[in-house]
Amino acid sequence: MSTLVPTEYCPVYSPFFGVMGATASIVFCCFGAAYGTAKSGVGLTSMGVLRPDLIIKGVVPIVMAGIIGIYGLVVSVLIGNGFQQRMALYSGFIQLGAGLSVGLAGMAAGFAVGIVGDAGVRASAQQPRLFTGMVLVLIFAEVLALYGLIVALILNTKASDAVC
Repeated sequence: MSTLVPTEYCPVYSPFFGVMGATASIVFCCFGAAYGTAKSGVGLTSMGVLRPDLIIKGVVPIVMAGIIGIYGLVVSVLIGNGFQQRMALYSGFIQLGAGLSVGLAGMAAGFAVGIVGDAGVRASAQQPRLFTGMVLVLIFAEVLALYGLIVALILNTKASDAVC
């Protein structure tokens, strides 16, 4: 249900905050995904020198890091679909909050996936039984970004409630 907002709560700069939310979403998530991919990739190539037969198993952290970037893309697109020339300041702030929640959660998760992936791939090359433990820790790191995605989706549904 839309609520009609008085025009003094709809300044011309309101969409700026929504644009910054969409930007924060994709930039921070991709920053975390890039770090996770790079850090895990270094571990994979180091491990691949001695155990090239395990390279395909070692790609798991790199794939999980890439998924974090997709979370940011999804939220950026959803926020972008809600842009209007005249929008309530409330909506702009909600969109900013949604972008920051998924973006910063994705960046933190990407850092965790990268560090765990680097150490885990190298360790599982020496002791194959560590692979399952590494995947479990990677899942726990990845779910941090998923929490940010859920919060962003909930916030973004509230952004369109106010109409100027």
